[in-house]
Amino acid sequence: MRHVTDDERRARLGVRHGLAPGSRLGSPEEVTQALGVLHATEPATVYLSCWARTDSVDVDRARQVHVDRALYVDRTLVKQLAMRRTLFVFPRTLLPAVWPSASARVADAERARMTKDVINASLPADWLDSARTEILAALADGGLTALEVRAAVPMVNVKIESPATAWSAPRVLTHLGATGDILRGANTGRWNSSRPRWTLTSQWLGEAPPWMTAAEGYRELVRVWLRAFGPGTEADIVWWLGSTKSVVRTALAELEAVAVSLDDGQVGWLLPDDAGVVDPGPWVALLPVLDPTVMGWQGRDFYLGRHRDQLFDTRGNAGTTAWVDGRIVGCWVQDTTGVVEIRLLERSPRPPGAPWRTKQPT
Repeated sequence: MRHVTDDERRARLGVRHGLAPGSRLGSPEEVTQALGVLHATEPATVYLSCWARTDSVDVDRARQVHVDRALYVDRTLVKQLAMRRTLFVFPRTLLPAVWPSASARVADAERARMTKDVINASLPADWLDSARTEILAALADGGLTALEVRAAVPMVNVKIESPATAWSAPRVLTHLGATGDILRGANTGRWNSSRPRWTLTSQWLGEAPPWMTAAEGYRELVRVWLRAFGPGTEADIVWWLGSTKSVVRTALAELEAVAVSLDDGQVGWLLPDDAGVVDPGPWVALLPVLDPTVMGWQGRDFYLGRHRDQLFDTRGNAGTTAWVDGRIVGCWVQDTTGVVEIRLLERSPRPPGAPWRTKQPT
């Protein structure tokens, strides 16, 4: 069995994720293809994840056109609820794999919870299906915001109590998005906020390619993950995919994935043609909240070290991170004037010419 050291894993990360200077990428589409997906729960993360990996996306508002073009003009990138009930940006070409697999799993779980809440609220058992039908009819003439949907479809302008929280029209829109019937279209808010105009999938994308089967979709998502994040363990893939061990093991077998040993004694997996050793050279990076690199594995010790408690919340969500040569060494904040300041958790040399302030740990 081939052995892949933590040093090699960190080197691969710098190259595969477009973070090392010689590996930077040319467009938001290239960034998303390299990482498989971009996290979009925090709207600004999409822009900052692209900014960190390509010179074609600048921080000023005039240059946001590069990401907005991909999302809202060319529509080569699409926001979609999928793994772990998380909102991601996917390459448009990956949607036929996502819809019947990870998104369908989320949609089924949502339907079960919502139906139970509807019955407890003494509404008709078919309320959800009726609400979905009326919303789809209302969207036939063009996209609507959630507020406009409430006005156009009075039956969803209600508040339904659940053990967790109360919900109304946006939850139905979320379910329609998970089933692939509608998409988050044009954003009516600023770049760092999310106020989508919900739009029929057929209107936003035109004629979509045929969906894969659920098994084919999961296999494709596992292939994408291995290309971007391999080697990783079975547990890493199960966590990222939000699915089951059975699904992951079937996909690994069908992909003829190769087992490798890792420094922590666990077994990792690579695609059969992924045997190359890479040398990214020295590199540094500042990554945003919930960046896909930070959130790519469940087992994070090889790049996170002892800093988990300082950088992740109790639900496992990452804040901002500062990286040196494939390891997280701290986080970053902005002062009242917008200047970036790095807060290091371990001593690290200041990179030559770095355009930020650095506060070393005491």
